Amino acid sequence: MMTTTTTSPGRGRRRAPSGIGRAAGKAAALQKPRVLLALLLLLALTSVMLLDGYLRAEVGGDQRVRDGAGSSKVPDTILDGGPILSFRGGQATTVSVPDKTIALTFDDGPNPTYTPQVLEILEKYDVPATFFVVGSMVSRYPGIVQDMVEQGNEVGIHTFTHVDLSYQSDARVDREMQQTQLALAGAAGITTTLFRAPYSSETDAIDNYSWPVYQKLGEDGYTSVFVDTDSDDWKKPGAAKIVQWATPSKSEGASVLFHDAGGERSQTIEALPKYIEKMKAKGYTFTTISGVLEEQRSAGGAHNLQAAHREATGATLYEGKALIVAVAVAEWAVPALSVGLMVVGVAVMGRFGMMLILARRHYRQRNRRRFSWGPTVTRPVSVIVPAYNEKECIANTLKSLARSTHPIEIIVVDDGSTDGTSEIARDAAYELGMTNVRVVRQENAGKPAALNNGVRKASHDIVVMMDGDTVFEPDAVHQLVQPFADPEVGAVAGNAKVGNRDTVIGAWQHIEYVMGFNLDRRMYDLLRCMPTIPGAIGAFRRDAVLQAGGMSEDTLAEDTDITIAMHRAGWRVVYQEHAKAWTEAPGSLKQLWSQRYRWSYGTMQALWKHRKSLTDRGPSGRFGRVGMPLVVIFQIVTPVFAPLIDVFTAYSMIFIDFRAALLAWLAVLGIQLVCAAYAFRLDREKYRYLLMMPLQQLAYRQMMYLVLIHSCITALTGGRLRWQKLKRTGEVGTPTGVS
Repeated sequence: MMTTTTTSPGRGRRRAPSGIGRAAGKAAALQKPRVLLALLLLLALTSVMLLDGYLRAEVGGDQRVRDGAGSSKVPDTILDGGPILSFRGGQATTVSVPDKTIALTFDDGPNPTYTPQVLEILEKYDVPATFFVVGSMVSRYPGIVQDMVEQGNEVGIHTFTHVDLSYQSDARVDREMQQTQLALAGAAGITTTLFRAPYSSETDAIDNYSWPVYQKLGEDGYTSVFVDTDSDDWKKPGAAKIVQWATPSKSEGASVLFHDAGGERSQTIEALPKYIEKMKAKGYTFTTISGVLEEQRSAGGAHNLQAAHREATGATLYEGKALIVAVAVAEWAVPALSVGLMVVGVAVMGRFGMMLILARRHYRQRNRRRFSWGPTVTRPVSVIVPAYNEKECIANTLKSLARSTHPIEIIVVDDGSTDGTSEIARDAAYELGMTNVRVVRQENAGKPAALNNGVRKASHDIVVMMDGDTVFEPDAVHQLVQPFADPEVGAVAGNAKVGNRDTVIGAWQHIEYVMGFNLDRRMYDLLRCMPTIPGAIGAFRRDAVLQAGGMSEDTLAEDTDITIAMHRAGWRVVYQEHAKAWTEAPGSLKQLWSQRYRWSYGTMQALWKHRKSLTDRGPSGRFGRVGMPLVVIFQIVTPVFAPLIDVFTAYSMIFIDFRAALLAWLAVLGIQLVCAAYAFRLDREKYRYLLMMPLQQLAYRQMMYLVLIHSCITALTGGRLRWQKLKRTGEVGTPTGVS
């Protein structure tokens, strides 16, 4: 008959495990900062990637063809004037390069390969030049710009991302100029008043689109520089042609354009010394743009060849140095992350391959006709149901057990419930005519204590443990205990399934349970290193549990803790796919976060607790050197770094090749779909739920990453976590009602 044992009334909440509950209040207050820290880490990673992508925007040559917008708004004096355009006193004026004078200019640098070679040639021939630099390149190679300035060369702005400013907003124009100024300040401690627009040439190419930009920059104090003579070195016509095309006609002076970046510039390097020697032989002198302006003003005298430079001070200097540091971090981090991505990718693909191979082998081994664990186990077993405020679910749980095809005794341990759980359980048992039910009440002490109480009161040598929100298939208990026919088996993991799978969140968890948990368990079973027996459905030899000290309160994952303890004691732990139970998964993102946070943190605690198994001998050492590394790699390290795949996918789509990145992402998704479909086939599940998998990869998986990162931060900072009761609805009914 059904009996009831009462100890003392509950306190209305679960007590945290020993050593953790003492800091429960403090821990609760610390969770939000840790979540914020996890988000900040992900944001920092994303920011580094975006910065690197922004800096690596492709810089091409000046071969862009203008669309012929017309120049009706541009004064003729400007169109017919010299290559140097300034706005002194608000009046647009141009300056030409004096005869027999070359203002040698270089665009698109600095480049780590070609710019140093150019500087070496200029130093050899004692020739100054003006370099119009791209801000993103300056921030990546600040040392080259510093050498450039120290050598006596002049620098000007060529925008930050080599964008055509004619079609940009005023805000974008300002941003391009300011960012380049900051890069120069950080690299060489200077700012500049010189500017050359990308895709510009001679002044007669100024049109109605670009003229307002030059006017605006003139008002801001910039001098815009064009060319008289273009070497067209980007066409790679050969060194002789480059020298020929860069030579002014007759004895005219000229602003001459070369490129030290923006493409392969070996012909420029070959042509430059020949050009300098030729022009010097013809009696030409070389100067900078500032040298031209000063000569025009003073008509002789000493020239300050770097007059356009201004010393960077104050906020500009410090912000510039901060930019250089940030870029240096990005330059180091992105290659490191790329290596990490390769490692993670190999690990993920390796895991998929291992799961498929071993899962197939496991299925064939356990489902062949002659497979047997030994003589059929028919003796009665004890089913322990720990319950805390399970009024919505406990009746359905007992109804499912009433249909059991295996003889059982049921021990419901009411862990200080305040919602009448014990009364509902007693009434349900009475209505169902179940005489094999005992309801034990205890003061609220937590799930491990409730399970230990049930184990002590169990009448049989095999105990089945389940959650108070779970329902069993009629043959679940019978299937679950059959492996105990093998005397080496000490514990058995059942097949837990999501019952409330009709919501989006439920469907996502259903996919995860079938694909992740159950494929993993097949793999771990064959490798003899099963890390966790699910709390929803698991069975143990009673004596083995007692010898291990019972369900431990040292961690938040008592199921993982006891499973590892069984391995270390020399018992074999197996997976029984045919023992099915239906559990109610969290119905909201908040509850899901709480559950998975506790699971992942508890797993880390259990692994740390049993870390000595790494050096043990025998079965304990086997788990330590096989099971523990697999759990760490596949359940902690790989998932923590798995967001790299998504970050790099987004990075590649934005900055490299959208089509290729998308195809790569779809290929990975396809592999996951194949694994999931195979898992669904093994479990005889409906494939229609796999339609939710692409959305799961975009949303649900990201949340699981953050949960794990949150758990890692908690572990690393020595945080503590209290037990959390999930809200139940009771929507998971008897097994026949689950579709």
